[in-house]
Amino acid sequence: MNDDTRPDEAVLARLERTNELLQRMLAEVAKTPSTHAIFVDAGYLYAATGRLVAGTEDRRSFDLDAEGLIDALIDRARMIFADSRLLRVYWYDGARRRIHTAEQQSIAELPDVKVRLGNLNANNQQKGVDSLIRTDLESLARHRAISDAALIGGDEDLVSAVEAAQGYGARVHLWGIEAPEGRNQAEPLLWEVDSQRTFDLNFFKPYVTRRTLSVPEVSAGQRPTREDVRFVGAQIAARWLASRGRESLSELLPGHPYLPGSVDQDLLVEAEGLLQYSLRGQSDLRRSLRDGFWEHVQAQY
Repeated sequence: MNDDTRPDEAVLARLERTNELLQRMLAEVAKTPSTHAIFVDAGYLYAATGRLVAGTEDRRSFDLDAEGLIDALIDRARMIFADSRLLRVYWYDGARRRIHTAEQQSIAELPDVKVRLGNLNANNQQKGVDSLIRTDLESLARHRAISDAALIGGDEDLVSAVEAAQGYGARVHLWGIEAPEGRNQAEPLLWEVDSQRTFDLNFFKPYVTRRTLSVPEVSAGQRPTREDVRFVGAQIAARWLASRGRESLSELLPGHPYLPGSVDQDLLVEAEGLLQYSLRGQSDLRRSLRDGFWEHVQAQY
């Protein structure tokens, strides 16, 4: 071999230097722990846990120990992702004009928890939450901030969020809540995720407490407002649902907006006892009572 065909020593030196840098980089990557985050659709969480533990999806009818439940979810993630560290818990909920409620504020103050709020419309339906989840999932995956995402939700609209995160190499694990009957997560969502896991009644029971039936404070003999009466109607429906079962109340649906005479009378008597106020001859208040009752029943079916 003559001098013309001999590799340039400077080129060889640069190649060796490049190989050395690559080896160092790979060694650092190998030492870097994986990172996971938990994404909670609070609307799904409240509805599914309320129905499973308290027999109702109405948030006003039960208390959720969010701090205790979040700690339990973090502990479970620590077991599942044993060689990974937690980035944080993202908690997505709805609020009117995106202003935190007292409960949401207390959750936001928890360590390692980030609350993100969508809007809440006149029918108490969340708007914009799915897009918030997608934005965070996609951004964190794109910047390699997470390697695994535990997603607690059930809406089919979350499919695009899952696909976006997976497109950047993150693995998405769907965590669900046991349904008393049927499913509470969309099948297309189940098909897209990398793994599925369902938590049962025993997992959630310590964190859900059914509220004792209470009514707005109304002085004896003082005429309650329509909203007061509507609230009482919803609470009575929640109690009836828990004690009489879904089957008995589902029989009422074909007759909406009318109630059978005996049921309407029972509703009236129970409401008057709670309000300590007679609703006889008060047609507007009786309509509000029925409206509150129907709103709760229809929300369960």
